[in-house]
Amino acid sequence: MKLSKRGEYALRALIDLGIAQELGRPILQVSELAAKEKLPVKFLEQIFAQLKLGEFVKSTRGKLGGYSLAKPMTRIKFGSVIRFIEGPLAPIRCVSQTGYARCSCPDEVHCGLRMLMLDVRNAIAKLLDRYTLKDIVEITLRKLRRDKVTPAFIPSSIGLQSLLPTKGSPVFRGRRKLNSVEPISVRQRNKNAEELTEEN
Repeated sequence: MKLSKRGEYALRALIDLGIAQELGRPILQVSELAAKEKLPVKFLEQIFAQLKLGEFVKSTRGKLGGYSLAKPMTRIKFGSVIRFIEGPLAPIRCVSQTGYARCSCPDEVHCGLRMLMLDVRNAIAKLLDRYTLKDIVEITLRKLRRDKVTPAFIPSSIGLQSLLPTKGSPVFRGRRKLNSVEPISVRQRNKNAEELTEEN
């Protein structure tokens, strides 16, 4: 699987919409997102049209209109978005679950390359299907807060610290805390949890 520019920008746009929603701005205009991501408005409009077709976003007309998420962030998995925009996750078609095609190998059952690529496909799918938009938005906001960076969708005079919950607030109780989307060992997970406790 190779993520195209269209796929990359679609994921970034969804993350931006999620961040804006968490900060009290459920609707964003394409021009705002295009300015933040430094993209041509027309290209971003095409991406949003595709995301709308996949029911990931919805549009609102009018002066204060724009795009917003069409479903809760917990129901938007990165694997689903990538499959919709890019097609199968598999690096070669003979291991794809959604776009299988026989390859030129004369003995597909005993093909070592196919066995390897099947493991690659499974690992990619497992990771991308595990993380939701909510997970990535939380990671991003936590890192912005840690580094005292104000997101593009709120005035710098308000400041990120005043909009984000602090440790001990109801929003953080019972939620898992993620530092990255990479699999980590138990020892590293415990170390990360200690660091998060110290930061907050």
